[in-house]
Amino acid sequence: MRPTRRELLRAVSFGGASLVLPPVFFPSRRTLVRPVDPRGTTLDRTVLKAATELRNGYRLLVAGPGEPHHVRTDLGVAPLAGREKRRAAVTAFVQFTDMHLLDAQSPARVEFLDRYSDPPAAQVPFDSAWRPQETMTLHLADAIVRGARAVGRGPVTGRPFEFTVCTGDNVDNTQLNETRWFVDLLDGRTVTPDSGDLTKYEGVQDAEATTYDVHYWHPDGTPGGKTDDQARDVYGYPTVAGLLDAARQPFTAGGVGTPWYAVFGNHDPLLQGNAPAFVGGVPTGFNAVATGSAKVVSLPAGLSPGDAQRGLVEQDPTVLSALATAPARTVTADPDRRPLTKSEFMAEMFTTHGTPAGHGFAHDNVTSGKGYYAFDHGAHLRCVVLDTVNPGGYADGSLDAVQFGWLGAELAANAATKRLVVVFSHHTVATMNNPTLAPEDNAQPRRMGPEVVTLLHKYRNVVLWVNGHTHRNDVIAHPAAAGGFWEVNTAAHVDFPHQSRILEIVDNLDGTLSIFGTIVDAEAPLTISAAASYAAPATPRSLAGLARELGANDPQTRADTLNAGRRGTPEVRNVELVVKAPFDLGLGRRVGPPDPTSGRPRTGPGAGMPNTGGGDAAVAAALAVAAAGLAAARRRTRTDPEEADA
Repeated sequence: MRPTRRELLRAVSFGGASLVLPPVFFPSRRTLVRPVDPRGTTLDRTVLKAATELRNGYRLLVAGPGEPHHVRTDLGVAPLAGREKRRAAVTAFVQFTDMHLLDAQSPARVEFLDRYSDPPAAQVPFDSAWRPQETMTLHLADAIVRGARAVGRGPVTGRPFEFTVCTGDNVDNTQLNETRWFVDLLDGRTVTPDSGDLTKYEGVQDAEATTYDVHYWHPDGTPGGKTDDQARDVYGYPTVAGLLDAARQPFTAGGVGTPWYAVFGNHDPLLQGNAPAFVGGVPTGFNAVATGSAKVVSLPAGLSPGDAQRGLVEQDPTVLSALATAPARTVTADPDRRPLTKSEFMAEMFTTHGTPAGHGFAHDNVTSGKGYYAFDHGAHLRCVVLDTVNPGGYADGSLDAVQFGWLGAELAANAATKRLVVVFSHHTVATMNNPTLAPEDNAQPRRMGPEVVTLLHKYRNVVLWVNGHTHRNDVIAHPAAAGGFWEVNTAAHVDFPHQSRILEIVDNLDGTLSIFGTIVDAEAPLTISAAASYAAPATPRSLAGLARELGANDPQTRADTLNAGRRGTPEVRNVELVVKAPFDLGLGRRVGPPDPTSGRPRTGPGAGMPNTGGGDAAVAAALAVAAAGLAAARRRTRTDPEEADA
């Protein structure tokens, strides 16, 4: 029932002048969309590294200009003119990815391998084994969640966010305490980023003289008689007294404010994203390490980093025996650091104050250990969530044969419906290249990314695949005779640029859909201090700001082109991705190619849809005009939405 004018005025008076009424209040106008509202997004402004170095290459962060949506027509279709006045909203949702919430004091971490990825060359792919900002991953994630929640609606459609999907690597080391932090942070509960002895920090960044190591940033400074660490001496990092204690304090998270769904990434069930914590359901020796008190601080003599990596992943007894003799320090044991099986991880999703219960996983998933599922959203969307983690180990992914069969059946079952299919996973198409077999595979070969693309191309209602893993922004077109789909890959929250992405799907009512991707920065201060030495920030928001600044100056990634690198080019950040509409969603009166006689657009229920029959001259002429217009549109620049509409 439509509210009265008095009811609307009362709602505005209680909610404030900035209240945005959702379209559901006006059923007769449901297909209308609002103009672009850039506030709070990188359409308005974005965070950049300063052009001027502060010291030894260290740069502060500054506010840069907003970036428009770049129109992408790589799939060979372009919308007709005037779509900004005609299009109808289908959905608006948020993607979070690669939070890597981590227990920085855990004995199960292998920070000592990180140094082999320091400049000038990397010997093993363990560049994420340690980060300068890692004691503040919870503060960073909370600031990113708050940034998106403050926007609250699609900047193109004005449609309130309907759900949130976290596309994997939600935690860093498959531990119980990290998993609880993940759930509680998204639910908006109080979290305590600490473990072991809750009265002090026990890890590689403290000033413990016997284990002090120059390869790690020590924010409290250099112990007497020791050499300054490389972060401060070589790379210009500041001294931030009291940071390790400030970062361990409890704080209340903001919460996502929408239903949210979880996706498995390789770090969620694998130790450091590479090594199995369980083989055939049996725990490995690292489970005892994680909950114990001996924290390895360096490789044993005679063991190379490459052998260490291989031995950890493949559970080589020779390597494991050697690591057992490695130099170690004593820390306080904590049973909450125990690694979780996939079933245990999914079971934790049911201990929540958020919705839906299980966050996508059903009780059947917990029983079977299968980490994939699908759900409907509204009348027009089918969301398919894949588990691309290879339980045999190593960071990159693939699909097991049973899941591949399930995916085919899922797509076939929805082929006849008028639902658009959006696929979510952790790994990208290009990183689904891991054929390693685990006992769970029952000797059946695993399926790689190209095989999955071939399967998806059989179904014209598949329009979008959303993922993470690479820690870089990217957008890839996957064209096919039936239209094809877009792959949207979003950078990690744990690493600079520390951003999330809003995704909106709209029907242009001309035979095309547009998928808008809009980047959002974390809600945190840009610059903490330009001083070489200062006291730690006191608030979670300021700690997040410092963490973002530290991440932007990570020595292993600062060699990337200034303000490019993991941010990607402008064409993969704020984007409008055009794809053929597989059918009429029934959202409004459609327009078609211009009538060859009058030159005016055709309108009606079927206008703008692919022609499936008939061969009269009028239809042929209309198609010829459309083809000519498409060719002209593709010759125009992709970077100006208004010019593309001209």
